[in-house]
Amino acid sequence: MAFEKLKENVLDTDVNIHAYIKSSEDYIKLKSFKVLMLGVTYITKVIVIGALACIMLLILSFAVAFRFAQILDDTFYGFLIVGLFYVVVVMVVYFFRNKCNGPLLRKFSKCYFIKDDTK
Repeated sequence: MAFEKLKENVLDTDVNIHAYIKSSEDYIKLKSFKVLMLGVTYITKVIVIGALACIMLLILSFAVAFRFAQILDDTFYGFLIVGLFYVVVVMVVYFFRNKCNGPLLRKFSKCYFIKDDTK
């Protein structure tokens, strides 16, 4: 009789372990899908907004270059001024490129290593 109870308990434990493994597997799949979709939607938004910002910057650059060309009565110098402005901006960004590593690492490490209390 005790052997039968022990056998039932072992079988129940086996069933419970398999159910737990299955539910854990499903949870991991769901969690990874959620993280993946957050990343995909974020990247998509960044690409769309970045493309629109680039188009806007291009059009504004042409407008400013043509305005300088009107003021200076020379199209070449108008575009040269705008081009040199972008060269200066690129140089400043290049020199300060490492300054943003620390804040980015802190921000993303908080997101990555946050504890999940929804279990």
